[in-house]
Amino acid sequence: QVQLVESGGGLVQAGGSLRLACAASGRTFSTYGMGWFRQAPGKEREAVAAISWSGNGTRYADSAKGRFTISRDNAKNTVYLQMNSLKPEDTAVYYCAADRTRWDLRREHYDYWGQGTQVTVSS
Repeated sequence: QVQLVESGGGLVQAGGSLRLACAASGRTFSTYGMGWFRQAPGKEREAVAAISWSGNGTRYADSAKGRFTISRDNAKNTVYLQMNSLKPEDTAVYYCAADRTRWDLRREHYDYWGQGTQVTVSS
């Protein structure tokens, strides 16, 4: 089992940047595929990005391509989401998630979730 804690959210103006971090407990972090998801008020939780166990493979939702970068540091048990050129429509609670067998963009495939961090982008 793994426990996840997100950080780095906040209020930023449109066009700005934020870097989210997700710290995982345990000594088996490198055996989990990791994903970032987000949920805006009144909307379903949607995928943002995912990264493979080693970090060599990444996937992005269309909304994130070209603006967001997912990365991980297995020595620090942490996965990151660098978000650039932020837009008001990026406002949401951002969650990281972990899964032992996959690293895709389907939320139903992830077994472990953090509590989320709020990102608010003002226009």
